[in-house]
Amino acid sequence: MSLKSEEINRAMAVERTLGIIKPDAVEGQRIGAVVSAIEGSGLRIAALKMVQLTRAQSEGFYYVHRDRPFFGSLVAFMSRGPIVVMVIEGDDAIARYRTLMGATDPAKASEGTLRKRFAKNIEENAVHGSDGPDTARFEIGYFFAGSELPQD
Repeated sequence: MSLKSEEINRAMAVERTLGIIKPDAVEGQRIGAVVSAIEGSGLRIAALKMVQLTRAQSEGFYYVHRDRPFFGSLVAFMSRGPIVVMVIEGDDAIARYRTLMGATDPAKASEGTLRKRFAKNIEENAVHGSDGPDTARFEIGYFFAGSELPQD
């Protein structure tokens, strides 16, 4: 493979995902620790801001879960205080960030993961990350205008 082909393959592997530092971790003053862990993993934060979701905004973001029994408590939790939303990028960013986050249930999360370190329970689990490329595009667009993102 030529050098040019290697560069193209590498550029194609770089992807973006949305990360959220949830209200429990913001309240617990864990923003810096989460950001440091992300950067320490070799991923890059391309955009970041703190926002306060209204109930309606939280319902819109989590609409895919609207028929689930936990929807109401999730919406209430996510709109109870500020969150930090981030666009995280790097080679295979979605999978790498999901590994860094750990299992949804912190009791089942691996040592050193963000949820093992900072989550209170399965519902107040400190961080969120997109689960795939289509979800990442929707979630990034939900929080960031194109003009807020670095251009490739």
